[in-house]
Amino acid sequence: MIIDSAVLNGKCSCGREHNMSTKAAYISSGCLAEFENILSLYGISGKRCALYGENSYAATKGLHPCSEQNIVLPAENLHADEKSTARVLELMQDDIELLIAVGSGTIHDIARFCAHERKISFVSVPTAASVDGFCSTVAAMTWFGYKKTMPAVAPELVIADIDIIKNAPFELVKSGVGDIMAKYTALADWEIAHELSGEYLCSRIYDIMRSAADTAMASVDGLIAGDEKAYEDVTYALVMSGLAMQMMGNSRPASGCEHHISHMIEMCPAGLEVAFSALHGEKAGVGSVLGATEYHKLAGIDDIEPYALEYSPLSGQKLKSFFGEGLIDGVIKENEADSLAPVDRMKLVSSWPQIRSIISKIPKVDYFLAILEKLNAKRTLEDIGVNSAYINDVLDYSPIVRNRLTLMRVRRMIRH
Repeated sequence: MIIDSAVLNGKCSCGREHNMSTKAAYISSGCLAEFENILSLYGISGKRCALYGENSYAATKGLHPCSEQNIVLPAENLHADEKSTARVLELMQDDIELLIAVGSGTIHDIARFCAHERKISFVSVPTAASVDGFCSTVAAMTWFGYKKTMPAVAPELVIADIDIIKNAPFELVKSGVGDIMAKYTALADWEIAHELSGEYLCSRIYDIMRSAADTAMASVDGLIAGDEKAYEDVTYALVMSGLAMQMMGNSRPASGCEHHISHMIEMCPAGLEVAFSALHGEKAGVGSVLGATEYHKLAGIDDIEPYALEYSPLSGQKLKSFFGEGLIDGVIKENEADSLAPVDRMKLVSSWPQIRSIISKIPKVDYFLAILEKLNAKRTLEDIGVNSAYINDVLDYSPIVRNRLTLMRVRRMIRH
């Protein structure tokens, strides 16, 4: 299949004009063999550098895009951080005009950041249906220990060869399902923020993201059976999620409370013991279970007025105790203008019926758990290396890692 982004560009009924830099996405078996023809069709040229991880270099053997320079990063301890990006920028030849990212999420975050730094274009070649960031305009980086989104560029083209993607380790597509599952709580958070603060919401982008999530969830049985069409559908959903973020200009439609849980765990704050690392999408999937559980629990409150509190600022001392010396400065800077501050108690009370209605659109937790169980995917905090005894800390502190209005952040104004 081919996704032509031109049909998504232009004036929208929401009143804004959506413009995307990704021209098209090719998602089909064997399309990597057509790499040169596809680039020529869209007039993309220039001296090339192809960026791989060791695993993606091996996975694409015999199909490596033609390039003047190859950079292959070691797989062990490979992260999208200040160290890996500095290494790539050091190795990349000065006159490179086009960066080709061949790999999964980490390689793409490194590539999109480095392309932004060099002010050059990049082309995306996903080797696994593991994340939804292939078309993102930002890079999810761990920058000197703090998980944050960094300025980056979206790919000019996506060339996703299903022959390669379906042969990636099954753990990676499980991660992709977890990342796309996260859209249900992310969309609820977006709607709730719109209700409480008037934050901009585009119904067209909302519908694209919801449809992408539904498509991926419907493909689970096919993934288990090894069905090529299922892999194509999940890859399509992940790419569409990235295009929706481009239309929006940020990650709001795709990232809410569940991603904040994932990001906080990745930051390894002082007050949270993390026994082992898990893939981003695995943590996002578990975050979706935790977020949906808490949101449906809150929706069980008919009348919020007896539980509603006035807004109060964050406690710097409590934050320091949990996040520790290494992270506290970044946490305070991120929350300088608290997104919750404009929400007063009466607004929360008057909006509660609509908030409950929004929550009702999130699938029940049993639905999420059944999908993850069917895939034999991670479902609990313990599965991603965190003791369940930390559940309250996870819910209380995760909204603080990103200054974005979510219902999990609103919990500070609800006695619970």
